[in-house]
Parts: sequence; C-alpha cells; structure tokens
Amino acid sequence: MIDFLLDQLAPFLQTALRMGSPILIATLGGIICEKAGHLNLGVEGMMLMGAITAFMTAYNTNNIFLTLFAAGMAGLVGALIYAFITVTLRANHTVTGLVLSIFGAGYATYIGSTSAVGKSIADKTNVVNAIQDIEIPYLSDIPFIGPVIFGQSIYFYLGIAVAVIMYLYLKKTKAGLNLRMVGENPGAADASGINVALYKYIHILAGGFLCGIAGSFYSIKLVRTWTSGPTAGDGWIAVALIIFATWNPLKAIFGSFFFGVFKGLQFKIQNVALPVIGTIKPQYLEMLPYIMTVVVLVFIAVKKKRENQPPNALGAPYFREER
Repeated sequence: MIDFLLDQLAPFLQTALRMGSPILIATLGGIICEKAGHLNLGVEGMMLMGAITAFMTAYNTNNIFLTLFAAGMAGLVGALIYAFITVTLRANHTVTGLVLSIFGAGYATYIGSTSAVGKSIADKTNVVNAIQDIEIPYLSDIPFIGPVIFGQSIYFYLGIAVAVIMYLYLKKTKAGLNLRMVGENPGAADASGINVALYKYIHILAGGFLCGIAGSFYSIKLVRTWTSGPTAGDGWIAVALIIFATWNPLKAIFGSFFFGVFKGLQFKIQNVALPVIGTIKPQYLEMLPYIMTVVVLVFIAVKKKRENQPPNALGAPYFREER
C-alpha cells in the first residue's frame, strides 16, 4: 500500500496540482474583477494573449522576468480594452467579455501563425530552468506529501501566495472593503466618497494581469513549442470556478486543484485498458473537466445561500447620474 502511494498516487497528485496552478491564477484574476462588479467572460482570451506573448518574449529574450511581465501586460491590455468599454462607455459586460475572448483567440492565432510556428524555447535555458519544478530543501523529502506539494513550479507557489494575499486584502484592508462596496452598491460607494471608476479600472486591470500570467504556463511550461489554442478552454473552467469558489480566493485553491485532478487524468490513464470498461479514449477524458463544471454549477445553483451569491451589482453598468 505504501509503495502504491509513493510510486503511483504521489506522481499523479503532483501532476494534478501542476495542472491546476494556471487555472487557480486565472480564477483569482476573475474573482478580483467580479468583486468590482464586472462579469468578465474574456478570461480565455486574456490567457491566450498572455500565452503567445510569453512564448515570443521567451524566444527572443531568454529572460524569465521579462517573459512573465510581458505575459501579464498582454492580459492587462486585454483587460484595459474591456474596462474602457464597460466602465467608461458602460456597455454590456457579457457581450464585451465574449468579444474579448474571441479577440484574444484571434490575436494569439494570428501572431502564432506568422511568428511562432516551428519555433521552440527548449534551448532557452534561462527560462526553462526558472520554471522547472523546485524542490524545497527538507520539506520535499517528507514521504508522499513532500514531492506532491513541495516539488512544484513557481506557478503553484505564485497561485497560493496570490490567493492568500487577495483574501487578506479583501477581508482585512480598507481598500478591500471599498472594493467590495463598489461591487455590492456602487451608488452608495460613490456617495461615500469612493472613486468608483478608479477602483473598477485598477482591479479589472489587476485581474487581466493575472490571467496573462496564467496563460504563460501553457506556452512555456506545458508545451515549449507553439500550438494553436494551448489553453484548451481552461479559461472557461476558470470562469465557472469563480462561482464554485463563491468569490472566495481560498476556496479557489481547492476548486482549481480539484479540477486539476481531472486534467491530470488525461495524462495518466488515456489509452489504458481497464477491466470491464476497456480502453478509455483520450476524448472522453478531455470531456471530464467540462462535465464536472456543469455538475458543480448545478450544485451551487441548488444551494442558494446568501454567502454563495455574487456581488449585487455584478454585470450591471453603473450610471452615476441615476444614483
């Protein structure tokens, strides 16, 4: 039994946490945006913009800091487009988010097909080495738990750190309280002297930056040669996970790694012959995360608790003249 845990289950869980890491970062980006009262369905698009920008930056500079910063800025630019249309022009949030997602996919496809096809960053040692799994001394030597939790890449540790900091920011700081007020009742926030537009812009852009960094995982960590659509719809899983986590950054940690398990199954048991069931085709495994997304959304919808509800002003354009 112990040998099974060490030889089979531990590597699988390590893969599951690795695959859940970018989903966690993207989910956190979505949470901070929705806390400002803006439903942004463009997470997938911002992730793709970050993915292609990270790949091209890594290929041309071989610098991990520039690569991650450029990926985040690409997502931020996408979020800036969304913020200008929904905050300044007060357009429909849902439609704008969908347009951003389509735009991001088109941007990544165009840049990828003209500049990235046939290229690889496998020989960019500075970038590749920086995103390798990091074994924390002593902690990684703990049986079973050590390699699973303390043998991950910077994306895992970054996601955990951002989740904790975001939770403390939302719950323990005046700025976080102001943000929650903006998301719940922007009119009341405006009347109390809070600059509603500024809060919206800052947090929407911060969310876009996180989504861009999340996208970089797929092009420089998971696949080091450019392939069209590397995120494979994970941005939409992140959008659903925001609801699953009930807009709580700490719950997002568990939700993202729960879905990471189903993503990990694609790598571990595809084309494996099982008793009675037979061979499981990879297409069925690719469906699992999305099936579970639907199940989770139904479960959350049935449990209509107040603490599980979105911010009251989510998705509603704010017209200052109407307050």
